[in-house]
Amino acid sequence: MKVIAAHYRTGETWEFSLSGRRVAGRRRVRAKTSSVFGPGFVDLQCNGFMGVDFNHPDDTGEVCAEAIRALWETGVAHVLPTLITASREWFRENIEQLNEALSLDANVARSVPGYHLEGPFISPAEGARGAHPLADVAPVSVKLWRELQRIAGGRIKLVTLAPELRGAAAFIARLRAENVLPALGHTLATHAEVAAACDAGAMMTTHLGNGCPQTVHRHSNPIFAQLGEPRLAASLIADGVHLPPEVLRSLAAALGPRAILVTDAMSAAGAPPGRYSIGKLAIEVGADRIVRQPGSPNLAGSALTMDRAVANFTRLTGASLADAWDAASLRPWSLLKKARVVSSSQPSSTVVADTSDGLKVLATLHGSAVLFASGK
Repeated sequence: MKVIAAHYRTGETWEFSLSGRRVAGRRRVRAKTSSVFGPGFVDLQCNGFMGVDFNHPDDTGEVCAEAIRALWETGVAHVLPTLITASREWFRENIEQLNEALSLDANVARSVPGYHLEGPFISPAEGARGAHPLADVAPVSVKLWRELQRIAGGRIKLVTLAPELRGAAAFIARLRAENVLPALGHTLATHAEVAAACDAGAMMTTHLGNGCPQTVHRHSNPIFAQLGEPRLAASLIADGVHLPPEVLRSLAAALGPRAILVTDAMSAAGAPPGRYSIGKLAIEVGADRIVRQPGSPNLAGSALTMDRAVANFTRLTGASLADAWDAASLRPWSLLKKARVVSSSQPSSTVVADTSDGLKVLATLHGSAVLFASGK
């Protein structure tokens, strides 16, 4: 199989020769093409995919590995499987199944720089807590952190917490010292609390504009407190639902190069409408592809894929494809590098995609390995 594509920024045209599961060669050519290539996508927040829930102990390590392989078809070469607020026992079982997934397939292991722990150290308040189960929300606990990180074998590399919690600043400093990326989210923090968290080493806001009440003070609110903090990058869910188009445009314009894309995908992503789960929550996905708790307007993750997120970001914000691509690849990777989660300055992966009708992934490569090739 040969694929010809232009570099997403420079426009230089290359031919990729793929032989089975290996890249047989790459060379510059002169050709016209509607395909582009660039660094592999990096999803810092993915709760599940293709019917598989990373947050439910009934899903084995093998099916978790299958879900990560399926992500390659959407250009996600690197993912942080995300574990939301749960009981100690569920955390243990879910972490162990992810550990098993990585042990089964070297390419799966290479695709996972670490795990994302979203909770339980978040605000218990309605709205800020989102769909996280109240019974399992917990105060900051170094003891619990050590226990979970021990079970994970040190693989938890991103933690989302609310900075207003008692002991949060000291915990953030501990995370940075342990080469873990601290992120703020599911919070009612004030500007002063956000600033104190950044002084301690916070680096990112998780899904800015979500994980907060529907009604807040027009000026003094956690969205502006985080948006206005230049030390924070911010992840955005570009599905047109979590953030209405005009809000996405406004946040993207204000953030500039601090904006990164995540999917916040759950098990319904890549799967048909129906009933699914995210942890202990029953989730319903309708024909509109919106993920909701049954009988409630609350959103609970998304059915978004990263290739669609990139295409949506360009369409809804007016950003160039190159900038949208960076928001899904180099920018999240640079956060991991700054937190010393990874050592290389950019991912060793490549995504080739056709742009004639949106964005369709043709191949996902990792070094000389072919993770996915469409065969077309």
